[in-house]
Amino acid sequence: MNSFYASVETAYDPELRGKPLAIAGNAEARRGIVVTANYEARAKGVHAPMPLWEALKLCPGLLVREPNFDRYREASTRMFQVLYEYTPLVEPVSIDEGYMDVTHVNIGMNPIQLAIHIQKRLKHELNLPCSIGIAPNKFLAKTASDMKKPMGITILRKREVQEKLWHLPTVEMHGIGKKTAEKLTRMGIITIGDIAKTDPMKLQSKLGVHGLRIHERAHGIDLSLVDPHAVEEFKSIGNSTTLPKDEKNIAVIRKTFMNLSDSVGRRIRKKGVYAGNIQITIRYHNWNTITRSSKLPHPISSHQDILEASWQLWNKYWNGEAVRLLGVTAMDLVEKGNAYKQLDLFSYERDEKEEKLSGVVDKLRNKYGESALLKGTQLGKDKSDQLRDKKKRGTSLEKDFLRDGLYKKKD
Repeated sequence: MNSFYASVETAYDPELRGKPLAIAGNAEARRGIVVTANYEARAKGVHAPMPLWEALKLCPGLLVREPNFDRYREASTRMFQVLYEYTPLVEPVSIDEGYMDVTHVNIGMNPIQLAIHIQKRLKHELNLPCSIGIAPNKFLAKTASDMKKPMGITILRKREVQEKLWHLPTVEMHGIGKKTAEKLTRMGIITIGDIAKTDPMKLQSKLGVHGLRIHERAHGIDLSLVDPHAVEEFKSIGNSTTLPKDEKNIAVIRKTFMNLSDSVGRRIRKKGVYAGNIQITIRYHNWNTITRSSKLPHPISSHQDILEASWQLWNKYWNGEAVRLLGVTAMDLVEKGNAYKQLDLFSYERDEKEEKLSGVVDKLRNKYGESALLKGTQLGKDKSDQLRDKKKRGTSLEKDFLRDGLYKKKD
């Protein structure tokens, strides 16, 4: 979908059509960060995640709306319901994007005609523009969908990869972020063509299995299937620990939550995701176990934010009896680029500093163990204080929109 949030707002309020529009928090206070902008605003230089004051300076006539996620969720649901009318093989990957396997769709249209038909339906029925990529696999289809916006339809064949992709910088490849591109540059790999020409074993030695994957993609190869159930996978990241003895001492319990929050925070930052929901687990001395969770006002990833959310839940739901096990789980995970937060400039700068500091601490703990750089209140006296991870699968999908089966085909 093209500039999805802005397009939904325009569909809801036709008076916005043709005018530069940005979606941002704290709109009335002229503070906050641009989440997305329509193409009229982008033509003036407005883009995410630009501070709102800068966007207004670049585009004095910019209209600003605060996000309305209920509205976006409803539009997304309707969009995916349209796709399910053609095939059950639909894989949502975010609120505004998904794959369709139309290999065996037989409705009297070839793929190009089908793409035109779907694009027109979404525009006519929902008043929402989209771009569609047509290709023999998911990687090429995704790449093609980004080539022409808005309202584009692009075909990309394997035999065209060398001509159309090899000259592009590595960061332009779907699946390569800024940090990976920097690593490749240090290896002397500048373009997608360079990736294709590099020994795959060399890429694997530096980037692991991801190195092999990007080498295949540089040749137009992607064997992954369109998986309608992918949305149900990788839902959370959590840790729990059994205490050395049944415990009511608040200082010990607080220390345990600090350790758990540190560990969960480090793992979600390593995964490049933010949490929109925090859950705690309390198992009492009599083995009665409860879980309690809380939706957060904005996605979080720092250990301090996780601790604060966990501690609030503890204070609210602890019944005063001794506990034998505690757990903290990050849920409703979203990719870093999709995480939304209503920030003013001061908190934006603070968050950036905290993220850099967390990155340094994470590296040290990954190298030297959990006890590296623990705060005084976190230090344990023996090995029984060390945490035992219960690793769970997590997700980089926007689970707050996808997990409730919003896009499952209706009977």
